[in-house]
Amino acid sequence: MTNKWFNVGKIVNTHGIRGEVRVISSTDFAEERYQPGNKLFIFKTNNDQPIEATVESHRVHKNFDLLTFEGMQSIEQVEGFKGFLIKVPEEQLGELDEGEFYYHEIIGCRVISEDGEEIGKIHEILSTGANDVWIVKRETGKDVLIPYIEEIVQDINIEDQKIVISLMEGLIDE
Repeated sequence: MTNKWFNVGKIVNTHGIRGEVRVISSTDFAEERYQPGNKLFIFKTNNDQPIEATVESHRVHKNFDLLTFEGMQSIEQVEGFKGFLIKVPEEQLGELDEGEFYYHEIIGCRVISEDGEEIGKIHEILSTGANDVWIVKRETGKDVLIPYIEEIVQDINIEDQKIVISLMEGLIDE
């Protein structure tokens, strides 16, 4: 079994009485990840033994992904999962196309302006539907929101954990 796990969502509640769970997704590939028949692993904490679960159904409702798991058709079987993380092992990560990245590769990267000014480190990614927004934690001052769009993001170097951006007018409040 792998020892490298990647977070794809968090179970925040149950939905209805037929074993459906409400998930806040943290994957770019929810459609693929939550495909019926796929195996997911449910963790209470980072060091516990995961519960292996096979996706039976997936649908989107409001801003949540709703999942059911094979063999868990009642609320009683899933209500203990509230607050648990859903992860996949490294070998389940698919190959990405050129210029595509997993969230875990972007989080932790240093963000630098084209003229070398250190902005901070990416600590969270918001998926807005239109484009992702990277939340950059600064040494001092407020977090900076960087939209992941061509006009701003100039270069992504995962090896060096460094991202170069073009500072557009009004991007950073001083």
